[in-house]
Amino acid sequence: MAGLAVAAWLTALAGLHLDARRTLLLAIAATGFAGVATLHLLGLVGRPAPAVRRHGWIAVAILIGVVCGGAATSARLVVRDADPLRVLVEARARVSADLVVRDDPRPVRGGIAGRPPTLLVAARLVTLTGSDGQRITTPARVLVLADDPAWRGLLPGQRLTVDGRLAQPRGGDLTGAVLMAVGAPMRLGSPSVLQRAAGRLRAGLQRACAPLPADPGGLLPGLVVGDTSRLPDTVEEDFRATGMTHLNAVSGSNVAIVVGAVLLLARWARAGPALAVGLCGLALVGFVILVRPSPSVVRAATMGAVGLAALAAGRTRAAVPALAAAVAVLVLVDPDLAGDAGFALSVLATGGLLLLAPGWRDGLRRRGVPPGAAEALAVPAAAQLACSPVIAGLTGTVSLVAVPANLLAVPAIAPATVLGVAAAVASSVWPDGAEVLAWLAHWPAWWLVLVARYGARLPAGNLPWPDGVSGALLLSALTVALLVASRRPLVRRLVAVCTVAVVLGALPVRVIAPGWPPDGWVVVACAVGQGDTVLLPVAAGRAVVVDAGPDPAAVDACLRRLGVRRVSLLVISHFHVDHTGGVSGVFRGRQVDTVLVPQWPEPAAGRDLVRATAAVHGTPVAAAPTGWHFRAGSVDLTVIGPPYPMRGTRSDPNNNSLVLIATVDRVRILLTGDAEVEEQRALWERLPLDGLRADVLKVAHHGSAYQDAAFLDAVRPAVALVPVGAGNTYGHPNESVLARLARGGTRVLRTDVDGDVAVVRSPRGLAVVRAGVDRVRAP
Repeated sequence: MAGLAVAAWLTALAGLHLDARRTLLLAIAATGFAGVATLHLLGLVGRPAPAVRRHGWIAVAILIGVVCGGAATSARLVVRDADPLRVLVEARARVSADLVVRDDPRPVRGGIAGRPPTLLVAARLVTLTGSDGQRITTPARVLVLADDPAWRGLLPGQRLTVDGRLAQPRGGDLTGAVLMAVGAPMRLGSPSVLQRAAGRLRAGLQRACAPLPADPGGLLPGLVVGDTSRLPDTVEEDFRATGMTHLNAVSGSNVAIVVGAVLLLARWARAGPALAVGLCGLALVGFVILVRPSPSVVRAATMGAVGLAALAAGRTRAAVPALAAAVAVLVLVDPDLAGDAGFALSVLATGGLLLLAPGWRDGLRRRGVPPGAAEALAVPAAAQLACSPVIAGLTGTVSLVAVPANLLAVPAIAPATVLGVAAAVASSVWPDGAEVLAWLAHWPAWWLVLVARYGARLPAGNLPWPDGVSGALLLSALTVALLVASRRPLVRRLVAVCTVAVVLGALPVRVIAPGWPPDGWVVVACAVGQGDTVLLPVAAGRAVVVDAGPDPAAVDACLRRLGVRRVSLLVISHFHVDHTGGVSGVFRGRQVDTVLVPQWPEPAAGRDLVRATAAVHGTPVAAAPTGWHFRAGSVDLTVIGPPYPMRGTRSDPNNNSLVLIATVDRVRILLTGDAEVEEQRALWERLPLDGLRADVLKVAHHGSAYQDAAFLDAVRPAVALVPVGAGNTYGHPNESVLARLARGGTRVLRTDVDGDVAVVRSPRGLAVVRAGVDRVRAP
C-alpha cells in the first residue's frame, strides 16, 4: 500500500508539470508493465524465483500507483488544458464568468495603505462567456484576483457571476486560468446551511478576539480555524524562522487535539466504546464544518484521524497502511494535492509520528527518562526530522531551533485550541462568554508568540542550505544515512560529538562575525551589474524590492544572500531594461505580493515584460500616482515623484521615474530611480524645504552627470549608495558628482567596487557594511 501511495503521489506531481497526453501515455505504459509483472508473479508467464515472488508484488503495487495517478491526473489536465479555455487565456480576453467559490477569499499580505487589499479567491468555473458571445461550459479551476470589498464576505459554495480579464496561471497545478475581476460579483443564490453556520462561528471568534492584544489576538483564530487575516507580519515571520508555521494553519494535530479532548471526556464519563466513537465522530465532523471542508481541511482531518486512531488503538503498524491508503485516495481524488507543500508536510509529520516517535520514546524510557518527558521529546523531534527535507527545499535553510521551539510550544497548543474552539461555539449563543474564553485562550497563544519571537532571534538559529529539489534530496539522503548508521552505539556517539563540536565551533563565529546580511540593516544596494536593485527590510525573510536590475540570476542571487523568501512590494521605478530585465529573478522561488509601476508607459518592452511576469504568477500590478503610500512591517514608503508628467526632457522615461521616500527604523531613505536634472529640479521646487532631507540617498541614474546641485544640497545625506556596473561604457559614476557628495560629508559607496552594500542602524548611529566584490559570486 505504501508503494502504491508514493507512486500515485509522484506520478500526479509529475503530471501537473506535463500535459494530459504525456501523462496518459505514462499511465498506459505502466498498465502494460503491471499486467506483465502480475502474470509473471502468478506463474502464467515464466517461473519467478522465490525472492522475486516475495518482492515482486511491491513492483506491481508501484506500477498500479503509476496507472491510477496517471489516469486521475490526465483526466484533470484535459479539463485544465481544454482548447477553448486556453485560446481565451492566451488572448487575455475579457469574459463574463459563472463561478462557484471553493475556499475563503484570502487578502494579499503587505497591501497598500489606504486601499482595500487585493483578494485571492479560489473558484471553479461553471460557464465562461467571451466578448464575442462564445459560451464555454467547463469545470476548470480558476484563481480570481479582486479588489472590490464585496468579495470579502463570500463563503465556499457560493455561486456568482463576475466580469474580468483572463491571464495565464503560473503552472504546476490544476489552475486553468487567472481572472482579474472587475467590480463586485453578482451572487446567485446562497451557500449551504453548513457553510453559513461555519461562517457565523468564524466571525464570532474574530469578534471575541478583537479586544485582545494584536499578536495573540491575531494568532488565536489561525490556531483554531486557520484564519490568519489578522496575523501580524512579524509574528508570521517569527513562526517561519522557528519551524512553527504549522501552527498558523489547521492541521492533523488540531483535529487530534479536539477529538482527543472529546475522547478523554467520554472516558472520564465512563462512556462505552460505541458511544465514545460516536461522540468523537460528531466532534470530527463539527470541527471540519467549523474550519470549512476545503481540500486542505479534509486532508488535515484524514491525517489527524489516522494519527488519533493509532494513538487510541496502540497499533502503529496498522496505522501505517491506513496512512498510505489515505494518501492514495486523497491524491487520486484531488491530484492538485501532490504539489501542495502543506500536504507533503502533513503526511511526513504523521509518518514521523507513526514510524520514528514510538522507538525514540521507548529508547528514552529505557535510559531513565520519565514517560511524559520522553513522549514530549520524541514527538516534535520525529515530526521535525521527517519534515526537514521539504522545509529545506522550500526555504533554503535548516533550522536548529525548530525542535526546541516546538518542544516549548507543546504545553500551550492544546489549551489554546480547545479554549478557542469553545469560544467559537459560544459566540453564537453567549458573546460575553466567548470573549472570556478567548481571553483565557490568549495566554497560551501569547506563550507561543514569545517562543517564536525569541527563537527567531537566536544566533545561528537557521543555517543556509541548498534549496529546491536538490537540497531536499540531499538532506533526505543524509537523514536516511544517519538513521541507519545511528543504530550502532559507536556511530551515535560520534554523531553526538560531531554535532556538539560543530555547534560550539560555529556559534561564536556567527555571533562575532554574523556574516551577511548584517544585523540592523535598513537598506541594501545589490551588486547586479549596470542596473538597480535596492532592498528595504519588512521583517525576517521579507523585503520591499525597488527595481529588478538587468539580469534575473543576479537579482535572485542577491535576494538569496539576504535570505528574502517573500517580497511584500516590488517597485519598478521606470521601464528601462537595466531596471526591469531581472524581474523574473525576483519571482524565482518566492512570493511577490504586489508590483508597483510608474504611470509613464514607456519603453513598451519593459512594461510588457513586467506585466506579463506578474500575470503569470497571479500578482496584482498597480500604477502609482504621486502620494501613493505603503506600509508593511518596519517599512513606511511614499511616492513623491514625478510631481507631474515630464515631457520633452532629455529622457522622458528617466524623468518620469518613481521617486520614493521611505522610513525604516527611523532612518529616512530617498530612492530616486533614474531621475535626471528636470525631475530633480521639479521636486526641489515643489516640495517643502525639508521634504527632500534624507539620511540615505540612492544616487539617481547610477551616479551620472545629470544631477541637480540644489537637489543634492537639499538632501544632505549621511550615506550615498551608487548602484553601478564595473567597466561600464557610460562613464558612470561621474567623478565630479561623487566629489560634491564627499565634500558635503557624505559617505559614498558604489556596488562596482564594494559589492552589495548595506546601511546599518546601531545605537551609535548609522554605519555601512560592504559585502565585497569577492563575496558576490557570479550567477
